[in-house]
Amino acid sequence: MELSTFAPLGRHARRLTAVAAVTALAPVAALAQDCTPDEWPCDTVEVVSHSSAGGGTDTTIRMWMEEARDNLDEDIRVVYKQGGGARSAHEYLVSRGPDGHTIFALTQTHLYTIARGNSPVEIDQLQGVARAMDDPSVIVVRGDSDIADYDALIAASQDQALTWGVAQVGGTEHIGISRWAGAADAEVRVVPFGGGGDMITSLRSGAVDAALANISEALPQIQEGDLRALAVLYPERVGDLPDVPSTFESGHDVAVTTTRGYFVHGDTPPELVEKIEATILEAMASERFHEYLRSSGLDPEKNIAGAAEWDEQLKAEYEVSLEALRALDMTDR
Repeated sequence: MELSTFAPLGRHARRLTAVAAVTALAPVAALAQDCTPDEWPCDTVEVVSHSSAGGGTDTTIRMWMEEARDNLDEDIRVVYKQGGGARSAHEYLVSRGPDGHTIFALTQTHLYTIARGNSPVEIDQLQGVARAMDDPSVIVVRGDSDIADYDALIAASQDQALTWGVAQVGGTEHIGISRWAGAADAEVRVVPFGGGGDMITSLRSGAVDAALANISEALPQIQEGDLRALAVLYPERVGDLPDVPSTFESGHDVAVTTTRGYFVHGDTPPELVEKIEATILEAMASERFHEYLRSSGLDPEKNIAGAAEWDEQLKAEYEVSLEALRALDMTDR
């Protein structure tokens, strides 16, 4: 079921009917042309989330939004467009057009939906403006697993197919494990559990042998000994897990990260893109946002990025995702 909810910060929520939304399309599409970079914002700024309130995407938005509100003359609020694996958000992108006042939160879910042909937009209709985090993935097993280290994992994976927990088939963990297995010549079998939390719970209960988890989510359980980290799928070791090797050290050059960033319509005037980028980066420079990243085991200097770096990354990740889905026979593109 598609959910479409407006959730302003510090103000009463209000809903737009379908008729009102259609009526508003024409003036919204023209807003960018009537609003110069010096005047921006000329109306309420919407940050669109494809995920539910209270989740990681929502929390990340709110960690910088309050700072942005203090720096803007107009209001800024979160709008939820859930359904279809980001398809509803993409439909909203089409309806709003390059209005200069609609910013979209992005995770890899958007890329998979486009790559599978389930979206009304193509990748070039997304213009990256800022990256909030680039959270590396770590291979984990139970704290009492017989698999002691990365070499043991490789050996075990070549004897037989180990079972790996994933949140969902065709999601970040599934695609990442598939790519890693190809590089490491490993046999794998994936079991979907519907969500990251259930996936880790099942791993700890012994239902699966291993899993791929975000460092930000798995770090506390690794530190407590409930999970054992075997390797990070990242070009280098990460600061909070200095003794955990990178898969690149073994020649398995597969990087898997969970990214959260922001984009606007691809036809948004470059001058407005720069203004939006500067606004978000200024808000992310706050100590509050930096502490949010640090508490998740992430280095603000390495995670926050501007439009040029982020747009290049999301387009490259789309191509990687497309090839992985083709290998899994999950797209006819």
